[in-house]
Amino acid sequence: MRILSVGSAFPQNLYPQETITSAIKQHWGERLEHPEVLDRLHSRSGVKQRYLSFPLEQYAQFETFGETNRAWLKVAAELGERAIDGALERAGLERHDLDALYVVSVTGIASPSLDARLINRMGLRPDIKRTPIFGIGCVGGAMGLTRAADYVLAYPRQVAVILSVELCSLTIQRDDLTPVNMISLGLFADGAVAAILAGAERSHAGPAIVSSRSVFYPDTEDIMGWDISEKGFAIVLSQRLPELIKQRLGADVDAFLAANGLTRSEIKSWVIHPGGPKILQAVEIALRLCNRELALSWECLSEFGNLSSGSVLKVLEATMTKRRPEPGAPGVILAMGPGFCSEMMLVRW
Repeated sequence: MRILSVGSAFPQNLYPQETITSAIKQHWGERLEHPEVLDRLHSRSGVKQRYLSFPLEQYAQFETFGETNRAWLKVAAELGERAIDGALERAGLERHDLDALYVVSVTGIASPSLDARLINRMGLRPDIKRTPIFGIGCVGGAMGLTRAADYVLAYPRQVAVILSVELCSLTIQRDDLTPVNMISLGLFADGAVAAILAGAERSHAGPAIVSSRSVFYPDTEDIMGWDISEKGFAIVLSQRLPELIKQRLGADVDAFLAANGLTRSEIKSWVIHPGGPKILQAVEIALRLCNRELALSWECLSEFGNLSSGSVLKVLEATMTKRRPEPGAPGVILAMGPGFCSEMMLVRW
């Protein structure tokens, strides 16, 4: 089983970080007692620019959760279609070649779910197997990738697509002046990323999937997630997260690699979710990476912001198209998210 391709799509509204920060300060006005704190947090976010679903001035028109959720559904369907088509084109496949569709999103909800709407919108086969996944945040891209890999392992002649669509700007809590919300307003962005996987009897192109592992950390529910209310999605993000990564991730990755006869020093590519500077720094410390092994993660954070579940797939796309490792080289794909949990995949390029 292999990863054939990755494709991505973004809204047309691209803003420098400074422009977004200025718009937030203008909106909060005198309520923001220390604007220098917002400036400092955003300048240290590692983000240079971000794509947003709508022009900045339009966000003030959204008054209810229902309005933002309807906007999510419209834009998510548009971006999702473009991302899937881009991945199919790179793989040399057509829409009718898809046997299974996995859709991950944590920034909006719908029933019928987004995957069903994409089947209608794109004219996908009526016998396509669909799996909508909600509530797993930043780990979603890696989790969807491992679940799609399980599918093509069971059905070696078939093709699956995993799509992440996250419109984080539509979850903005415009009247929340807490430091946690300020941080999220400087990190998260909008976009869609899709990856195509094929079973062993279907294709021999692309990195081969060797193994995967899930790790759940008990009693860590309060570290990351959403507080969902009539106001929509309010970010939950604990300061304990970097320390948890430093304490646990190294041993978990080592155990995963050892089960596959490898050590960290043998890994030639690290596709890591760019959650933010403190998260990437914690990963570098935990895995003892000090030679710019996570350069693409840092670059994707700067150019696109944190796409939640889509970020790890965006780093995978950059790895496949910009800095593809030597054939046969082992690589790790890894993301973490609400639960708290980790998802890991071992590939050979």
